[in-house]
Formats: sequence, structure tokens, C-alpha cells
Amino acid sequence: MGSSSDLEIVKAHIASYPDFPKVGILFRDMFPIFQSPEALAALENLLVDHVKGLQGVDAVVALESRGFLLAPLISSKLGIPMVPIRKKGKLPGKIRKVDFALEYGTDTFEMQENSIKPGQRVVVIDDLLATGGTAKAACQLIRDFSGDVVELLVLMELKDLQGRNNVQCPVHSIVQF
Repeated sequence: MGSSSDLEIVKAHIASYPDFPKVGILFRDMFPIFQSPEALAALENLLVDHVKGLQGVDAVVALESRGFLLAPLISSKLGIPMVPIRKKGKLPGKIRKVDFALEYGTDTFEMQENSIKPGQRVVVIDDLLATGGTAKAACQLIRDFSGDVVELLVLMELKDLQGRNNVQCPVHSIVQF
């Protein structure tokens, strides 16, 4: 069960790298969590317990690429599907897409047809909420399938960037910076 000690373990395993990838950025690295079985178990407890508390979640939608590491921790424990949202050109078959703005240019998210059914309740998961652009695009894509976004769940939130204000669904972050 997710507890305050689980949260402290997870926080202790998030590394910080100043001036990466460029000067002025403080990069928060989640990969030390995956190098510690104790920290990974603690993160799994926190994620699974949180999603259990949402009740009636039909699927976990994972954002490329780090969301792909987090979603299986939830989907396998709760017995619900994991649905990937990927960058343009990486999914076969019929897809739907949404374009979104980045700081310098645009990008595209895609999801396979029939991966979300109308009315399905989904949680979107990613590693980081910064400005909210990718999360907003993902939620729009799910709504295009008539899915119901119950919540955006992120491991880390950079609160100063106010990304949750750009996402039109409830947001829950495990750790805030």
C-alpha cells in the first residue's frame, strides 16, 4: 500500500542535474528509481493505490516514452489495458492524430483506432508535467475517441511552469518541484 514512507523513498531516488540539457535547466531524473528495487516497489505502490482510489478506470494511457515505463506497473496490478500514445509514424494500422505546439515548432501524437472505446474511463500517465502541452494534446486525442479522461497522473510536476492550468482534466502528481 502506498504510504508516506513510499513517497520519501521515491523522492530520495530522483536525481537532479543542473544545466542539463542546457544552461539554466535543472533536469529531474527518474531513472535512479528503476535502479533500486525498493524504490521501484514504492513507486508501484503509490501509483497503483492512487489509481485504485479513482474507481472504475478502464485503461491506462501511456505517453511516449517514459509513460511506457510507468503504465505497466499499474495495468498489470489492476488487470486493465495499457494503451500507448506515440509520436508520429511509430504505430501501424489505422490511427488518429493530434498536432500540438512546442516551444519551437509542432509535434504530433498518434493512437491506434479501437484502442479506446467510447465512454471508457482512462488515466493518462507520464513522467513529468511541465508546461502541459503534451498532456493537453493526449487528452484531446482521447476525447476524439469519445473516451473519458479521469485524470492525468504524473510522477513529477514542475509547479512553477503551471502546466496543470493548460490541461482540461484533473491532475495528480506524486512529487512536486
